[in-house]
Amino acid sequence: MNIKKIIISFLLLSFLIIGPAMAINIGGDQVQDAAIKAGFKEGTTETTFAETIGLFIRIALSLVGMIFLILTVYAGILWMTARGEEEQIKKAQRIIVAAIIGLIITVSAYSITNFVVPAILERTASGNPSL
Repeated sequence: MNIKKIIISFLLLSFLIIGPAMAINIGGDQVQDAAIKAGFKEGTTETTFAETIGLFIRIALSLVGMIFLILTVYAGILWMTARGEEEQIKKAQRIIVAAIIGLIITVSAYSITNFVVPAILERTASGNPSL
């Protein structure tokens, strides 16, 4: 079986396994009734736009982690089964280096936005124009 088919099958299977959490309803109807009486639309939820974006970012980072793991395992298998063939060893090394560089770029981008964006929002929201 081709490695691309395995990766695609793994990603599709992981999406099917991830499902919504089922929780006990302890007063959700009362909260919904209060929200309607307060003037909110019936389908309004407590989730904000920022929380929704955060959810998508967490999902994307999880996918990046899974892709990194898959590429690393694939490159390790290539390297172990190379039997001394220099071309296959170099291919495995290139895959590992590319996977690590991609992971570093992704984690760095997340870290920068996790620290810089709140600092900018804090400065602009407080009315302090000096950075």
